Amino acid sequence: MKRLVLTAFAAATLAGCGPSDGGSDAPAAPARPAPTAAEKAVLLAALPAPYNQADLENGRRVFARCRSCHTVTEGGPNMTGPNLYGVFGRPAGSQPKFNYSTAVKDAGFVWDAEHLDHWLENPRTFLRGTKMSFAGLPDATDRRDVIAWLKVETGYTPPAA
Repeated sequence: MKRLVLTAFAAATLAGCGPSDGGSDAPAAPARPAPTAAEKAVLLAALPAPYNQADLENGRRVFARCRSCHTVTEGGPNMTGPNLYGVFGRPAGSQPKFNYSTAVKDAGFVWDAEHLDHWLENPRTFLRGTKMSFAGLPDATDRRDVIAWLKVETGYTPPAA
């Protein structure tokens, strides 16, 4: 019951934010419910090393530095940076309705943990010409934790064994 009340409250709160697609009045596709703590633990355990040893709470805290520019919810809006839901397995520079720099549009790779780790370490040296002004996360543990947190929170499905 408590979860139902929280879900209804969140939906009502977000409804006032307006459309995230640039103004279309078309109804949004229903979002999947957020994973439970037990589901998150299963997803974390299914990640390859070293991500399966990550601290998701630290990853959430580290991602707080990113929240001013990025959303992670399914169907969430692009902001200064693109929405990151479904980022793993997506070609760089392909989030719809986001105006990427030429460097990102022409990057020629698909987002995976390795690329994201290098990107987060220092976006400007990883991909010269990016518009992203974030200085980076120098700590490898913080990068591991935020990547694992993103995998758990953004609809990532580990490959079948």
